This record gives sequence, structure tokens and C-alpha cells, in this order.
Amino acid sequence: MSRTRHTENQFALDLGDDSPVNTTATEPRKPVDNSQLLASLNETETLLGQWQQAGWIRPLDTGFARLIRELSEEQGQSPQPLVLLLAALTSHQVGRGHVCIDLATLLADAGHTLALPPEEPANTGLSEAEVANLQGIYPQDLLARVQLADCLVGLQGSLAVSDGSEPAPLVLNGTRLYLRRFWRYEQRIADGIQQRLALPSTLADPQSVAAQTLSTALNTLFRSTEPVDYQKLACALAARNRFAVITGGPGTGKTTTVVNLLAALQAVAGETPERAGRKYRIRLAAPTGKAAARLNESIGGAVSKLPLADLPGSVQLDDIPTKVTTLHRLLGSRPDTRQFRHNQDNPLLVDILVIDEASMVDVDLMASVFDALPANAQLILLGDKDQLASVDAGAVLGELCQRAFDAHYTPDTASWLAAITGARVPDGLVDNSGQALDQAVAMLRKSYRFGQDSGIRELAEAVNTSALTSRVLGQIRGAEFEDVIWLNGDTPRPDPEQTLELICRHAITGTPESFRNAGQGRVVNGKALPPPVGYRHYLEVIHSSGLTADSPREAWDAHAAEVLEAFNDFQVLCALRKGPWGVEGLNQRIAQELLAEKLIDKTDGWYAGRPVLVTGNDYNLGLMNGDIGITFSVPWDKTASGEPKDTLRVAFPSGDSTGGIRWISPSRLQQLETVYAMTVHKSQGSEFNHTCLVLPDRLSPVLTKELVYTGITRAKNWFSLITGDAQVFKDSVGQQVVRASGLALRLVDN
Repeated sequence: MSRTRHTENQFALDLGDDSPVNTTATEPRKPVDNSQLLASLNETETLLGQWQQAGWIRPLDTGFARLIRELSEEQGQSPQPLVLLLAALTSHQVGRGHVCIDLATLLADAGHTLALPPEEPANTGLSEAEVANLQGIYPQDLLARVQLADCLVGLQGSLAVSDGSEPAPLVLNGTRLYLRRFWRYEQRIADGIQQRLALPSTLADPQSVAAQTLSTALNTLFRSTEPVDYQKLACALAARNRFAVITGGPGTGKTTTVVNLLAALQAVAGETPERAGRKYRIRLAAPTGKAAARLNESIGGAVSKLPLADLPGSVQLDDIPTKVTTLHRLLGSRPDTRQFRHNQDNPLLVDILVIDEASMVDVDLMASVFDALPANAQLILLGDKDQLASVDAGAVLGELCQRAFDAHYTPDTASWLAAITGARVPDGLVDNSGQALDQAVAMLRKSYRFGQDSGIRELAEAVNTSALTSRVLGQIRGAEFEDVIWLNGDTPRPDPEQTLELICRHAITGTPESFRNAGQGRVVNGKALPPPVGYRHYLEVIHSSGLTADSPREAWDAHAAEVLEAFNDFQVLCALRKGPWGVEGLNQRIAQELLAEKLIDKTDGWYAGRPVLVTGNDYNLGLMNGDIGITFSVPWDKTASGEPKDTLRVAFPSGDSTGGIRWISPSRLQQLETVYAMTVHKSQGSEFNHTCLVLPDRLSPVLTKELVYTGITRAKNWFSLITGDAQVFKDSVGQQVVRASGLALRLVDN
């Protein structure tokens, strides 16, 4: 946290970023009257200090409350203790991914809203007696006798709070309380969207040259015989608006859609007199290096299949970009600061910006995107609205897509779409009272990846619609699907130690014998599919190279590429980071099992075969958060006598879709972790041939249907589930991510 002193009764505050904390709500209890703890500032500060010491809230939260008191007292005001409490809780909620705290929701159910105390607080060294004493000062007890009016009066009378028109650390908007920085982020995003939606479009008149060119291009690009081609509709909508969202589940063709969209837009540019044949400057970006690399791989192939010769506007291959960068690199990240080189004073040189995996973009980064975009630039967001929200505060894509399923297209929009695409919009998607934002959001509704008999598809849909029926559960328990198994589904509450051993064994082999027909005989898209594998597979590929010190570097590069591809055939995903069910515990156990199988020669430090996940952007090395590399022992160094000497190098994909390899010394790698197991959050933007989702033996707030859905949909061909408690799996689907924010309300037509 950094602080800037105020002048002339103005506050300025800038809080540092913190990742969300996994916490768990408690069972409802009989409230205890602890109102005396809000009787004085010192009592309230002592209380917050106790919560911090117990690991319930962060030092950042208590520090913010103290800052509010200091700044208020410097202005000659003694703030109400309730204001200090609400300030700390607002900071706490930001740490959990919320943009603000809704006071009405807080007072209605403080325990659930705050998830305090956490089920597994940090190990702070408190004695049992000290922990027991905390049981009488739960937030829900403290707030049980507080009325909404009390909060509003206290906040409105505080110099530390404003309505946003004057600088202050806190902003009160209705019943929503924000840290000022996050209120500004939300405001900038809403303003950026509304400004673009209000811009006139040359395509609005379906009889115009531009609209007719778009129609011709879309008819050339889409040859579907279906009554409604939702990809084509999405392209038309996105072309008409300077801001657009295209959402869809896995395999619905988001990449194909956006490539066709860009080709159609370049065709329009080539035929529009105002542009004099100048094509649009287009950039492609994603929030993480892994997501950027994945889009790089897929977009190149899609562009190569475009019927450019048949399009109007003389569209050339170079007019459609295939290089994808991270948002941080695009915006010009500056070390040790939240600011970027590109901003309102130094905008990007771009006409169209496409952001893939937009569900991973938090409010801070999205606000920076709008700051850096020229006023007339077009922004297109791609992503799956049902996936997990960003790690940091906000759920921008989810909020923008709240009404996407029913579309809410106005009759005018439906008529325009029919004129441009030749397809009648289904009546169920038309709404006379549709909002402006609705006209810029398109949902892809058909999956081309999974067949109708796919267990992955059916299970994902069941989870996403909260329809996890006994029939579906029975099907995955009995391995009735070719591609899905629940390894311990017949045991409702299995022994924890046996389950952890099962996870490790499964991680080694992939347990093909548990799948129907032992995973044999599957054909996908006309190709025979090998049975599922575990980590033994990639380690055997490493050991079978046959390469020597005399082998050319190209041979080593090809070998590394083969190993990286083999590693991508299997991945364990976890809901938690810590504990035996989290990535920390499972990475250690899986490594020990691999050592026992003599597939690796050690479990600590660096060793041949160690897979690592980059956890922070390193622009000097060209590595991005989410990149995965494999450690190799290579005979490239020499002894004093000139003999080949083995040394460790980590191989990473080049990330530019060329198939190249970067070899990096372990000593140069700073932000990373072993990745036999990774969190579901970290897996977003990735796909694996076989995915194993591990769910723990206790329910917590982090276990939601979004997390389970995201874990399932990381699997391309095989999915396995292992649970510490079957009921936790079912209960997780009943929990949904709800992040407090006012963005959607700001975008409602007045």
C-alpha cells in the first residue's frame, strides 16, 4: 500500500494488489451482542488486529482502516468506529475478488458475504484459548444489530468518503462501498463501453455499400446449411458495433468466428470509399502467455483456410494478423508500477483490438485497455462466460454476458441481422425492451468439438445448468461414457489417505483400464484416438531420445517439442493451493511416487523431467505467466578435459506458433512452481488431452460450479474425477461465483 498526503481537504490513496483469499463461510449461529466493540475507535482497531492475527483478514485491510483514521483526524474529524470497520471489510472483499461491498447484502448475511471466519485460517501461532475467544466476535455478530441507515449516515458524514466527485479513499454509490481506485476502474470501463455503443456505424443501413459488402463477405465465409448459423450472426453483430462480446463454451468455434469476422471487416474496409482501400490495423491479445500461445497455434491454421480470393475488398493474407501477444506486453508493462506506457496520452496504434479469454481479465487491466484505446477503436472480447472469473477483482465478462443466453435483441436488430445474414433470428431471442449492450453481445450455441454422445459435453452442461441429476452421476460412476470416469464415485466418503494414493497412481498411468473398453477403439474426427495416459508417458519420451553430445541442436529442439506435447497429454487440476488436497501437497506426493517408480531421480530442487509453471511475466526471458517448461539434462557443457558434461536446461515453447524451443538455465528462472498439479484458475486458457479434476473432502467457498465447469472443459478427449467426498462434488455445483460490482447496473439504459 502506498499513500499520498492530502492537500486542501483532499484524500489520495492507492492500494496494492492482492490475490483473492480462499475462505469459507460458517454455519448460522445465534447472534451475540458485541456492540461495545463499535463504541470507540481503539476498541474497533483492537478487534481488527485480533482478526488479522487470527488470519481472518490481511494486514493490508487493517492498515487501510488505520489510514482512514489518520487521514480523518488530520482533517479534524474523529471517524465513527463503524466507518473503520466497513473500510477494513471493503478492502477484505477486494482481496476476495469483489470490486465493492454491497452494504445491504452485507447486513443481510455477513457471514456468507465475507466468508469469515475462514474454515482454515492461516497458521498464526495463536493458542487454543485465543482462538476460542475469537468465537464471540464474528463479523455477523458484530453487525447483527447494525442497520443500513447507520452505515449510510456514518459513511456520508465521513471526510474519507465521497460520491466520486471529490477525491477520497472510499466512494459510496447507492449502497455500494468502493475503494476509490476500483470505483474509477469500473467507471472507466462503463464509460468506454457506452461511448463505443453510441458511435454511429456505417453498417447500420443494410442497403449501404458497407453493409452489402459485409453481407457478401459473410455469405462467402459461412457455408452452413443450418437454419441459424450463430457464428455468422455473431460476426454480423460484432462488425456493426465498436464494442462487442462473443461468448461460447469449448468447441463452439470462437477462434473460427473471430478469424472470419476480421476477414469480413477487412473486406468492408477495402470497399469503403472513406478508407480509400486502407485496411484496419488489427491486434490480437490474451491475458496470459499460455492463452496467447494457444490462440497463436489455432489462429494460424484458421487464417490459412480463409477463401480470400473470393472475398470483396482485395483482402490479402497479411491483412489478417496471426501473432498474439499478452495484454501486458501490448500495453507496455512498466516494472514496479501499475501504469502502462500506452494510455490516454499515448494510445495504441490500432483500429481493432481482439482480446481472447476475456473472462480472465480483471477490472484493473480492463480499465487500462480502455485507457489505451483510441476513441474510435473497435474492441472485441472473446471468452466463455461460464468459466471462472479473473483471479483479481472483478468479473467483467460475466457481467457483460448476464443476459446473453436469451439475447434480448430488439426487433430492429433482428431485422438488420436477417437482412445481412439471410437468417431469421429465433423469436425467443427477440425482446422489445432489449438494452443497448444486448445488441452487442453474441452467444455461440453449438459445440463442434464434442459429439452428442460425449460425456465431457454432457457433464459440463449438467454442471453449468446446475442439473447434476442422479442419472448423470450414475453414468459417470459406471463409466457409461467413453470419455469420462469417476474413479472413486462408488465410495461416498473414501478414506483420505487411500484417495490421495489413488490420485498419485492415476497421475502416473492415467488409469486407462478404468475407462470403457480400456480407452481403446475411440475415433474422433475420423482419427483413431490413443488411450489416456498419465505422467509416465512424457517421462518415457524423455528417456527414449537416444540423443548424444554430437546430436545437432535441431534434434534436441525436436525432442523437446515432442516431450512438451507429451506432457500436454495429461494434467491434474486442483481447487485449492494449500493442504494435502491442494497443488502444494499433491505436487510433492506425485513427485515422490514418480521417484519410487524410478521415473525421476529426485524430488527436490532441479532435476531432469521436472515440469515447471511460470507464475509471473518475465519480459527479459520472453516468458509469460502460465508458460510451462520441462527440465532436461543436456550434454552441452565441457569438463576441464574437454569431455561432454551434463547440465540442466528448461525447454519452453517459443510461443510464436513456429514450433521453436527456448532453452533457459534454471538459475535464470525466478517466479515458478512445479506443475504435476495446478489450480483450475491457472489452467484457464489451456487444454489437455486428459484432465483429472481433484475435489477435496470439505466444501469451501472456492468450490463453485464455475470452478468445476472450468476444470471439466479443460479436457479435450478424456476426463477423470477423483473426490474426497462425493457430496462435496454435488454441493459445489450448487455454489455460484457472485462478485459484488456495479458495472452491469451502470450499463442499463436509463
